[in-house]
Amino acid sequence: MASRISCRHILVKTEAEANAILFDLQRGADFAKMAQEKSLCPSKKSGGDLGEFGKGQMVREFETAAFALKPGEISNPVKTQFGWHIIKCGAVR
Repeated sequence: MASRISCRHILVKTEAEANAILFDLQRGADFAKMAQEKSLCPSKKSGGDLGEFGKGQMVREFETAAFALKPGEISNPVKTQFGWHIIKCGAVR
């Protein structure tokens, strides 16, 4: 089980927006470019990159989804108190 991972994410207000973005990503859209164009999070400036983090550093729903991914995998929309996230897993340690 990974103790630290790195991820990118795209944060939007609605599930419909998240599903539309996921649809585009599944058809080959560039994750970092989509984050820059669509995300509400300040991390959009770096293509949604959240860097490396360990357990207990993110809200529960986000963390559960992120740690369930394999490197390169993209999550289904994840709802948190901040909105709807699409998460892409990077490195796992």
